[in-house]
Amino acid sequence: MSIQNLIIYKFYSLYQILEELDLDLNFKILNIDNETSLNNKIKKLNNYIIISNKKNLNINNQVILNDTPINIFKLLEKLNIEFLKQQFNNQSQIKINDYVIDLNSREMRSNRTSTKLTEKEINTIIYLSKVKKPISVDELQKNVWSYQSDIETHTVETHIYRLRKKIFITFEDNKFIVSKKNGYQIN
Repeated sequence: MSIQNLIIYKFYSLYQILEELDLDLNFKILNIDNETSLNNKIKKLNNYIIISNKKNLNINNQVILNDTPINIFKLLEKLNIEFLKQQFNNQSQIKINDYVIDLNSREMRSNRTSTKLTEKEINTIIYLSKVKKPISVDELQKNVWSYQSDIETHTVETHIYRLRKKIFITFEDNKFIVSKKNGYQIN
């Protein structure tokens, strides 16, 4: 797991308090007092929360602490919960090419467009994305649908056809899943 970073933005008194507790905390504490430094720092970090006493627009992962004084244990509990939420959300999203698949909402998104996916559609996309070679129908039947390869069925072809159609209608992308001589592949 990556290091959790707590960025204290324009709130030096809180930084001083938490710095005294640094050895007992499970995150790294950073003090930043200007927007340029903040923007440069968050570009380099994956796992961060920004805490401030004022809402800062266009910045994600913020905790606003405007009800002071606050019990330090409640503050730490709140921060730990925010880090857990962030970790859960990060684990539930998979990026494949220009798309993000949200496993919680079962959606595929690109820019401001999204489409709902079934669990089998998600499993198919994830399985295809993990391998950089065409996957045969038999392999998909066995590993995604749990069918025996000796059973005659067109389930895979039908699902792939419908999935490709759905992606084309929503995103106008007919090259995301391509049909190759040996099977299907994410392009």
